Amino acid sequence: MTDTSILPCTFGDAVLTAQIRTVPEDFFVGEIPAFAPTGEGEHLLLTVEKRGLNTAFIAKELARWAKIPEMGVGYAGLKDRHAVTRQWFSVHLPKKVAPDFAALQVEGLKVVESTWHNRKLPRGALAGNRFVLALRNVEGERGAIDARLAQIGARGLPNWFGEQRFGRDGGNIGKALAMFDGRRVKREERSMLLSSARSELFNRVLAARVANGTWDKPLDGEVWMLDGSRSVFGPEPWGDALARRLAEFDIHPSGPLWGTGELRSAGECAQVELAAIADDVSLRLRTGLEAAELKQERRALRLKVAGLEWEWPDAATLQLSFALPPGSYATALLHELGDCRDVTRG
Repeated sequence: MTDTSILPCTFGDAVLTAQIRTVPEDFFVGEIPAFAPTGEGEHLLLTVEKRGLNTAFIAKELARWAKIPEMGVGYAGLKDRHAVTRQWFSVHLPKKVAPDFAALQVEGLKVVESTWHNRKLPRGALAGNRFVLALRNVEGERGAIDARLAQIGARGLPNWFGEQRFGRDGGNIGKALAMFDGRRVKREERSMLLSSARSELFNRVLAARVANGTWDKPLDGEVWMLDGSRSVFGPEPWGDALARRLAEFDIHPSGPLWGTGELRSAGECAQVELAAIADDVSLRLRTGLEAAELKQERRALRLKVAGLEWEWPDAATLQLSFALPPGSYATALLHELGDCRDVTRG
């Protein structure tokens, strides 16, 4: 299951083949902020545009530029390296004096704007991310591609964890199993492997819900997640009010992020979830996560694709523009279109 290319497709057979990331500009990601800067305080809030660089590297370079410990730099989320991305970083400067921007000489990095804020930028402080993707060397019938995109815009997408979550060639799951068997790892690697293990189990549950056609429909004993938040409620009896909220994308069915404690779901929903993660590998992952004392949480099975638009600059190029909630992956949309080969992966 760690090979995300074998995940089930929701809307039918592939409608195209294409290439993505032929150049970094073909994959643009911009953060949608969750708050407005205060304009005062001792944290310099930078809007940074980066090309071909990863977020952790930028954080180190900003700390070096500001002559502060790396822990004094904050960012809301990790962004793709093989892309052009625009995101916020905060730099803690107690003396409220910004270093010379001319001294920040990093190829591929540009500071777009700066202001002051009264606290360090915390992880997850996003309303979402906006994507502009260019698919090149597209082969497929344009009418079928347009129809598939219209379906996605109307119905949403299964909220898969993307391949980035599982490491090169999906190797994080094997490493997680080795860690659970006693292999020692560094603290930062441990956190990554725990996340990978949780993501693997979630994808297996979501695959079962896609296969039975209920990833965006209720099961008996469903737990609902409010759109745009981590708040959940239920189970509760199905009725017209829930049906309306589901149709309006106000709520979504959810699946487990595994940990200690009882599943919140019940009835048929719980049965489907447990059956999907009853194999030997899943049981080892579940046991390891419980031993690590992570708590049971939930994640929406469905994601809303906001503002989906597309155009054809030429017969072989498709440009997509859309926004997704935090923690969701643009590759979930590409998966439903067909075989989109990432040229950065060979």
